[in-house]
Amino acid sequence: MTADAPAPGVTVRLRTLALRNFRNIGAADLTWPAAGAVIVGANGHGKTNLLEAIHYAHALRPFRGGPDREVVRFDEDTFHLAYAADGARCHTLGIGAERGTRAKRIVMDGTPVSRLADAFAAIPSVVLSPRDAELVQGAPRERRQFLDSLLAATSPRYLEALQRYRHALAQRSVVLRAPATATQSAEASVWEGPLATAGAVLWVMRREWTSTWAGTFTRYCAEMGETAVATMRHHTGQGDALEGTESTLADHLRSSLAAGRAEDVRRGMTQVGPHRDDVRLLHGGRSVRAFASAGQQRTIALALRLIAWETLCAALHRRPILLLDDPFAELDRSRVERILAMLRRMEDVQRVLVVPRADEVPADFTALERWTIRDGVIDVGR
Repeated sequence: MTADAPAPGVTVRLRTLALRNFRNIGAADLTWPAAGAVIVGANGHGKTNLLEAIHYAHALRPFRGGPDREVVRFDEDTFHLAYAADGARCHTLGIGAERGTRAKRIVMDGTPVSRLADAFAAIPSVVLSPRDAELVQGAPRERRQFLDSLLAATSPRYLEALQRYRHALAQRSVVLRAPATATQSAEASVWEGPLATAGAVLWVMRREWTSTWAGTFTRYCAEMGETAVATMRHHTGQGDALEGTESTLADHLRSSLAAGRAEDVRRGMTQVGPHRDDVRLLHGGRSVRAFASAGQQRTIALALRLIAWETLCAALHRRPILLLDDPFAELDRSRVERILAMLRRMEDVQRVLVVPRADEVPADFTALERWTIRDGVIDVGR
């Protein structure tokens, strides 16, 4: 699927959202228009907090990072979010957490959820934000997290493999960092089989996603005004995407772990595997991270987010909510017009745009209801 064709499936629409003690928003009970809304408010008054509350129903964590306790409003002990939606995996969703514990309580359609994985992407959404530049400016970990979050939301098998891989990696790390013993190498080897089996799944699915969407990525960057050819490819710690089946890649990873075990013991860390992967982004054949301008990095990051939206559409057969966190800030007029032209093709989508000033609302969004926010208080303007 590409943006030239309508996204398959139904449109996800948030109908209501009740917030209690979420960042600087003490209490709000909001009924959302089917088409979405524009929220205007000065910086620091809670615009992005509102978007984060919506996206929490997808990611189950703050999209700006940090633990749940940092989301709880100052001088309060808990936060709670209650959603009602159409076209999502559930009609109602409740999420709450306490500052003093790591426990998170989730209820879908009236039934408590025992595993967070079962609620992941319950109400899918994608955020477009100037912060996305960190996707290309940041270390490989940023791009791995982007890919892991996207593939985990679209494939239960990927999510299971990711959880198994992270558990095995953590256990092997405990062994490697422990004081040296005569059995340390043998104890580390116990975790190499699980790492290899789960890691091969991650390698294959990351490779397949990158291969599937590489052409679209190049085209989107060109449509947003990039004159040099932009490319992306999956890069492992051992080079570009490894060829082979899950079985052969598992054998390869198992052999690599065994061959590097002595050095891993010496360094106290596992040096090969999917946790060292990257999504290699090039612009005119050169590293985007090292050589692209700030504007080029922004448009390349936006291309990744648009592809994430399309990936969710194709895999979930649902059009996710589009959350726009002042996405056109500091972009030149030509880039903005090109991006808006691409967004126009995303038909029948609920959109929530936040901007600091009313005169920064693009013409494409003027038909949406306009709300304001000040000191965490939302005025729906009806």
